[in-house]
Amino acid sequence: MAVVELDFGIQNALERLGIETVNNGSSTGKDFFSSGEIIDSYSPVDGALIAKVKTSTREDYEKVMSAANKAFKVWRKIPAPQRGEVVRQFGEKLRELKEPLGKLVSYEMGKSYQEGLGEVQEMIDICDFAVGLSRQLHGLTMHSERPGHRMYEQYHPLGAVGIISAFNFPVAVWAWNTALAWVCGDVCVWKPSEKTPLCGIACQNIAAEVLAANKMPEGISCLINGDYRVGEFMSHDQRIPLVSATGSIRMGKIVAQAVAARLGKSLLELGGNNAIIVTPEADIKMTVIGAVFGAVGTAGQRCTSTRRLIVHESVYDRVKDAIVDAYKQLRIGNPLDENNHIGPLIDKGAVADYQNALNAVVDQGGTIIVDGGILEGEGYESGCYVKPAIVEAANSMEIVQHETFAPILYLLKYEGNVSNAIDIQNNVVQGLSSAIMTGNLREAEQFLSASGSDCGIANVNIGTSGAEIGGAFGGEKETGGGRESGSDAWKIYMRRQTNTINYTEDLPLAQGIKFDL
Repeated sequence: MAVVELDFGIQNALERLGIETVNNGSSTGKDFFSSGEIIDSYSPVDGALIAKVKTSTREDYEKVMSAANKAFKVWRKIPAPQRGEVVRQFGEKLRELKEPLGKLVSYEMGKSYQEGLGEVQEMIDICDFAVGLSRQLHGLTMHSERPGHRMYEQYHPLGAVGIISAFNFPVAVWAWNTALAWVCGDVCVWKPSEKTPLCGIACQNIAAEVLAANKMPEGISCLINGDYRVGEFMSHDQRIPLVSATGSIRMGKIVAQAVAARLGKSLLELGGNNAIIVTPEADIKMTVIGAVFGAVGTAGQRCTSTRRLIVHESVYDRVKDAIVDAYKQLRIGNPLDENNHIGPLIDKGAVADYQNALNAVVDQGGTIIVDGGILEGEGYESGCYVKPAIVEAANSMEIVQHETFAPILYLLKYEGNVSNAIDIQNNVVQGLSSAIMTGNLREAEQFLSASGSDCGIANVNIGTSGAEIGGAFGGEKETGGGRESGSDAWKIYMRRQTNTINYTEDLPLAQGIKFDL
């Protein structure tokens, strides 16, 4: 891997993350070297070539899987609290390197530096959560119907967990999976997005250092850089009992079918088409803050980004005017400059999707009330900076039904009671995140009830984006049904086993069945 001279203190950040010593895209630590094609990692911030990274061939993949399976035989025997201690040390290392890793996330992906630091903080938080979890992998004890018998259930490690992550959260989603999988006794094989390969290498370097300090096998943490073909290797591999995939609905359906065909398990975190309902009793100031950050944070490239604002007709004009005024205050530019609110889209392909969506809005009868467009000139040389747009539209429009990974906010009007707004919100194929802004307890409770939001995440008086580690993260319908992070999400990384022990000298059968010899 070649690294060029870079501005913004990135060179120093890469050196602190050990990037200058790495020339591989496929590794279990730093022993295995890739021999595949080259990925050029360009920064959307300024268009600079950050590095050239080799990808993995099938032969490289087999080396990695061999090391992972060998490591699993060791790791699964380590007591869970001791595995938690390794994760604790990993979290401490992340604390030491929060600044350079956050800066790399910002520069390679394009999100604001504050969001980059926040993403690393998510990694630290999930490590803390996992450390406590390592002493709480509880099963249950049940009463047997047979005398002199004891029943209980316990959880065992699965094996190698395959992780396919997306560019928009290039390190946090991997950590959500990895920290839990590690304390559960699994090893991890990670394919990061080919759009953010250096973030993957940086995390692998940190993990490898911690594993080496604890004299643990390197194969506990494996990295495989590459394109969709690596994902296909993983999805069809019987040696990977669980594939956790984050990305588009199209990608998720391909992965799910491949994994299901071999009766494996998949954890899917796919698209979102998230809405905020604004009722007549909403706090307008809170609504504006939540909606604007939700719509433009990470340049609209979060799976939880706010796409639709469903506003009651009685407050529609007030909300529209307040949102439009707020957009006038947004500053777009280098995300490493903390004075800016919005950085670039990930690449020119994303810019083309943004333009196509705005063209579709006009074709389908929508009205653009805050113009979009590509920014040019000094500071925008990468060609990836766009202006956040606001559109008045109808939920039935095809483009509104589709998730566009860009800062486009659709304003939708509803009449009558909150049930009508909930119907509009639920009338999309995605079901990730949702929110309602209201001071009315009945409206809030209806929104959270079984007849309310059909999303995996439902918030009251906060926006759609910004999940905490303690709760399980994920969505329903074509979002995939997966759950990561907190609560009891750890159970998917383990296999459940029911045990019955007979401590008598007789062998009674269940259900009173007689079988005498």
